[in-house]
Amino acid sequence: MTRMTMVQALRSAMDVMLGRDDNVVVYGQDVGYFGGVFRCTDGLQAKYGAQRVFDAPISEGGIVGSAIGMAAYGLRPVVEVQFADYFYPASDQIVSEAARLRYRSAGDFSAPITIRMPCGGGIYGGQTHSQSPEALFTHVCGIRTVMPCNPFDAKGLLIAAIECDDPVIFLEPKRLYNGPFDGHHEKPVVPWAQHALAEVPEGHYTVPLDSARLFREGSEVTVLTYGTMVFVAEAAAQESGIDAEIVDLRTLWPLDLATVLASVKKTGRCVVVHEATRTSGFGAELVALVQEHCFYHLEAPIERVTGWDTPYPHALEWAYFPGPARVAAALKRALEA
Repeated sequence: MTRMTMVQALRSAMDVMLGRDDNVVVYGQDVGYFGGVFRCTDGLQAKYGAQRVFDAPISEGGIVGSAIGMAAYGLRPVVEVQFADYFYPASDQIVSEAARLRYRSAGDFSAPITIRMPCGGGIYGGQTHSQSPEALFTHVCGIRTVMPCNPFDAKGLLIAAIECDDPVIFLEPKRLYNGPFDGHHEKPVVPWAQHALAEVPEGHYTVPLDSARLFREGSEVTVLTYGTMVFVAEAAAQESGIDAEIVDLRTLWPLDLATVLASVKKTGRCVVVHEATRTSGFGAELVALVQEHCFYHLEAPIERVTGWDTPYPHALEWAYFPGPARVAAALKRALEA
């Protein structure tokens, strides 16, 4: 086991798969010689050559469209959209082509592509570098949506995504690239080296794409969350003294519904937390599923803590970001109802 940051774990996953499978190619904006804006592909072009790891023009539609063509002919492209905010020009290729290819060809073709995208705020990126668009992908049948929160899961999930025959949207919370973040921006940055989930096997392993992680056991209330909010929820539970059980979804779709329902039925209370905007966010789907399957087990209304229905503000970053105080308040409301 080696201690890695999430950046190193993601790079290790691509390194492993480039070495194991000659059909794997990695490309996107600045991912070749430069090694990616966040250095996730640093050194891979030097190791595998410019035909396996290379730069692409600033054309998200072209990047994803070419990946679909490669995949239909047997390659396994791993492409990077530099920020999740930039995927919109490629939305037609993702939704109308990649997601539908297996269905429209009656199984004759598939699109085994992995689309990596840094997402989320907490880095003063403003409205066009901080979005969390995961709900837009979970709405589309035919694609998988993944968001890890730690180095161990990041590597295992990315390898599983590359090996998957379906297109996978792989969202990476950029605030977690170099260390866990509990929402207290005023405190010094904590490096991954001090966290148990930074211990990552050097070789090949996978984390199943439809499995949630029971991140923290508890008995009073269930928190359903993912990405950066896993650590924010953990801080909220510790600071409020509430014995919250935290379920890290890891894969948003397909969803590990069994783990979600088992936890909510155990505690009888539920708080849903995500950084994305509230209206039509993925939390709404979680609330509906919990209400549908756990109605007679619930002791209180389900609470939601999310970003606001506004563009992500630069000057008011921490007023938008769902911090531990807001999560703790929701936990208390769930217990007092």
